[in-house]
Amino acid sequence: MSIILASQSPRRRELLEQIGLTNFLIRPARGEELPHPELTPAQLVEELSRQKALEISQTAGPGDMILAADTVVAVDGQVLGKPHSTDQAREMLTALSGRTHTVYTGVTLCREGQVLTRHEATAVRFRPLTAPEIDAYIATGEPMDKAGAYGIQGRGALLVEGIQGDYSNVVGLPLCLLGRMLAQLGLDPLTHSLQKEQSM
Repeated sequence: MSIILASQSPRRRELLEQIGLTNFLIRPARGEELPHPELTPAQLVEELSRQKALEISQTAGPGDMILAADTVVAVDGQVLGKPHSTDQAREMLTALSGRTHTVYTGVTLCREGQVLTRHEATAVRFRPLTAPEIDAYIATGEPMDKAGAYGIQGRGALLVEGIQGDYSNVVGLPLCLLGRMLAQLGLDPLTHSLQKEQSM
């Protein structure tokens, strides 16, 4: 059995290694992430993570477990994904300045026909930011590949006054939730041992 991470995110790889899951394959999903304006942010990340997992499951071997995740930031009902330009990054950071937003991550596990999807939500509060501070942060390049245009595990930590909820969720993979999901599908991350599979 192999664990297949359907993501090229180095942050998700590091988080898996943090909980002792070091022997996994990386097979990024290629499908296009289409907008779903009718879905709530929680529903959206669940749907996108499910799509990624099902795509990779088509080429998985017997017993392989596929892990897929999708993260967005939401403020005022607006979903913020990854910025496509520095101007868009500036707009996102300005919208988050001095306010609380919510980070949602959808997680899907697939194994031998079983599909388990959940999500985690974490509240994050930014301190008020000046325009020069926003421009200086954008100049680091860090915002450009991250939902909401910031990374709490990097220099973006300088923008965050506090969080309520799972820190690893803000990074991109909620580890506590993931651990419970893995155990439900027969892999206990605390013992690293395969257990008898449980029905969902």
